Parts: sequence; structure tokens; C-alpha cells
Amino acid sequence: MTSESPSKTAQVGHKFDESVRTVLSAIVIALAIRMFAFEPFNIPSSSMVPGLLIGDYLFVSKYSYGYSSLSTIFGVLPLPGRLFNQAPERGDVVVFKLPRDNSTDYIKRLVGLPGDTVDVRHGLLYINGVAVERQKLEQPMATNYVRPSETTTDYLETFPDGNQHVIREEGDDFALDNTPMFIIPPRHYFMMGDNRDNSADSRAPNGGVGYVPEENLVGKAQILFFSLDGRAHFWEIWKWPWAVRWDRLFKKIS
Repeated sequence: MTSESPSKTAQVGHKFDESVRTVLSAIVIALAIRMFAFEPFNIPSSSMVPGLLIGDYLFVSKYSYGYSSLSTIFGVLPLPGRLFNQAPERGDVVVFKLPRDNSTDYIKRLVGLPGDTVDVRHGLLYINGVAVERQKLEQPMATNYVRPSETTTDYLETFPDGNQHVIREEGDDFALDNTPMFIIPPRHYFMMGDNRDNSADSRAPNGGVGYVPEENLVGKAQILFFSLDGRAHFWEIWKWPWAVRWDRLFKKIS
């Protein structure tokens, strides 16, 4: 009957300790990246169609606007206000915490900055009293993935600073196509979905989104890195060849 020598046992224990340290280090690095650099999000609703579709997965840069307790994982940093605060720009696609519960993630386009006035008249967006230019596209976008209705119209909308993006309208007299004038308070922002007639956003303060405080900003949507058309869950890798929207991978979000 034989037994391992003390030196061999110590060697095995040392290798095990090294493996544990490596795994723990990898976990810490991954959490740090997710907390301070990039965090993945997926699109659960159609409020940002045609630019973002249900089943899209994207990376959000956490550093773009600085850090708050609501932008870190599980609120582990009890920060007052924002650390390294950087003001977002009009037209950014932003992930933020829903103000009424401070926990649900929403994604919308930033339309109004602090001090702006925003209102909608017969589907046309006005910022500071000036109508935002929109140009009708010949046909709706993303028709191979989202079947548009007969009344669907896509427009190229151009903000005063030149930011351009595509919005979708089903008509110009839906519930949120005519609004009162909103005056954006200091340190708050006004958000709208690109799918204007299918978006609960800042136009609906009661039961919607209302004004978004700056501490609720999580980050800026940057890269669309993956997309599934609904025929597979993310973990069903064996279905990916048929379910992945290959032409949508690694697209910059604008």
C-alpha cells in the first residue's frame, strides 16, 4: 500500500489554488467590465422599430455618461448624483432605469435636453417651438423581419444638430400624436421611441415614462452584436443557423 508524498500533495494543492485564483480573477474582471465599461442588453419590445428589433442584442457603454448608483450592477455603488458625469447628446439611443420604479431597463432615443420645450402636433415633433424636419421614405425598413401595416410610413428625421435616424408612424392622429408642451426640468431628459405610435415614453407621464432624471441614465447603446428572429432562445445554439439575423450583426447604433 502506497500513499502520495507530501511534496506531491502540496503540488496538487498549489495547482488547485492557482486554478481557483484564475477563475475568481476572470469573474472579477468580467464583473468590472460589465459594471464600468460595457453591459449587454436585449430588446424585448417593438418601441424602437425599425432601427432596433425584438431579439436584438446590443452593448451599452456604461462610461459614456459617467456612473450613478442606478447605473451600476445591483446599485453596489451608493453614489449621490453621478461620478464623472458627461451630458448625453440629443439623438443618443439611451438605456435608462424607469423613473417610477428605478429598476426596469428601458431603451429610447433622447429627444429633449434640460430647458428644452417638446411637443407633438399631428405626429410632427417640435423642439423649442420648431418643427423637426422629416423626410418620407419610399418604403418601410426592415420589412424582411417586421411586416408593416398598410398605413405604416417610415421617415428620416433630422434633429437641429444634424442627428439623423429613421422613425416609424402608423398615422398622425394616434393617442400620443398630439401632446401638451413639455418643459424639461434641470437635470432631466425627454425620451421617445422611434416607433412613435407604439412606444410608452416621456409623452405619457402617467403610467408611461415621464421625465428621466440624469441619475437614471445607464449608458449609451453603441453596437448591435447579435440578433435572433424569435425562432430560438439565446441559449439554443443548435438553432442559431436558422434563427440568427446574420445581416444585423456588429452594426453601429445611430
